[in-house]
Amino acid sequence: MRSELRVRGVGIGLRAPHYRDVLARRPPVDWLEVHSENYFGDGGWDLHVLQELRADYPISLHGVGLGLGSARGWDREHLERLARLARRVEPAVISEHLCWSATVERHVNDLLPLPLTTEALQLVCEHTDAVQTALGRQLLVENVSSGLRYRSDEFGEAQFLRELAARTGCGVLLDVNNLYVNQCNHGESALAAMAELDPRSVQEIHLAGHWVTEAAVIDHHGDRVAEPVWDLYRAALRRFGPCATLIEWDTDIPALDVLLQEAEKARAAGVTVAEESTRAA
Repeated sequence: MRSELRVRGVGIGLRAPHYRDVLARRPPVDWLEVHSENYFGDGGWDLHVLQELRADYPISLHGVGLGLGSARGWDREHLERLARLARRVEPAVISEHLCWSATVERHVNDLLPLPLTTEALQLVCEHTDAVQTALGRQLLVENVSSGLRYRSDEFGEAQFLRELAARTGCGVLLDVNNLYVNQCNHGESALAAMAELDPRSVQEIHLAGHWVTEAAVIDHHGDRVAEPVWDLYRAALRRFGPCATLIEWDTDIPALDVLLQEAEKARAAGVTVAEESTRAA
């Protein structure tokens, strides 16, 4: 299984409102992430832009529709389309979410939290193995934000991910904002979750903004990264080392320069943590 390709440094999510700006400016970021499903077609403007930019940037394909935990809606046609896109683009990384999203009758356009049970773990392991076999490479699996937990849960989410990585050889994509959202919504310690993960399995980190409401904190990817999340990010770098980091922004998308400013903050945080490590040594 091929796993040597990686992204390094700080990247941004490439979204349609920024296509022309990125093509014209070729901004100084280390890599670009796209949502896989937007490029499943055999032509069109989106795929043209991606093929143009892949010459200058490593590309990460980040899936939102495969549904690794879907018990009765596992879509092998979706997997075949992802594998075809991967052959066409030759991305540095492919990732998906630890969630379910489909039944036999319909696909739900959401990343729904799994019951964290032994039975669910076996199912997700089988699907992760199938994805990695079809792609011929390691898959990264991302923790998700959640508005609920199940009474049947046998694991914490980080424990579940640790066991999944150990059984399948997949990597972990650690969304630090999601850890913070779940800390607010469920009283789960983000630092304790990070401590549960094997540092060798964490390959990438996501940062994004969230929305605080009276009922819950919502991971809406529509604002700058909040200060408590920056604090957790620095803690993550101390535990996992200089992981590749992505700035995500998917709603109320601002000018490209706003994303680049956030990327520079992530880069500066990495320098600070590295300097701390050097002084401590």
